[in-house]
Amino acid sequence: MSVRAADVEYLRRCAALAAQAVEAGDEPFGSLLVDPDGVVRFEDHNHVAGGDATRHPELAIALWAVEHLSPQQRAASTVYTSGEHCPMCAAAHAWVGLGRIVYAASSAQLTQWLREWDAPAPPVAALPITTVAPGVPVDGPAPELTETMKALYERAFRP
Repeated sequence: MSVRAADVEYLRRCAALAAQAVEAGDEPFGSLLVDPDGVVRFEDHNHVAGGDATRHPELAIALWAVEHLSPQQRAASTVYTSGEHCPMCAAAHAWVGLGRIVYAASSAQLTQWLREWDAPAPPVAALPITTVAPGVPVDGPAPELTETMKALYERAFRP
């Protein structure tokens, strides 16, 4: 599967959550958990500015899902996210049995932009989700949101 028009609308909400994070002084990442009926069950954005670098929305989704959804519901859900999962979040996603992931901007794009801006690289390798969690269906990036995400990342990461 590829990123569809319906996916882009959810990804726009993820970008809006990422913008909220930036406005709050945090890093620009936002995510949604959507059930098979299209209902947003959980949404969040990064909360790493307080010093806990693990407070990613994708990890929050995995933790919420295991507490509130059956294994079947988790597998049938889709996680939408503004940026491709880091290895920590990809592993959590796979371990709790969540379904498809759709992202707006890839880790490769972010890595390229950070280099362009002479910004520091993250402390964890930018591995594709499919390397960390090969059984998870993944779609992205969404070209419609490339400039939006690049601008958000630039606000947060460009020295």
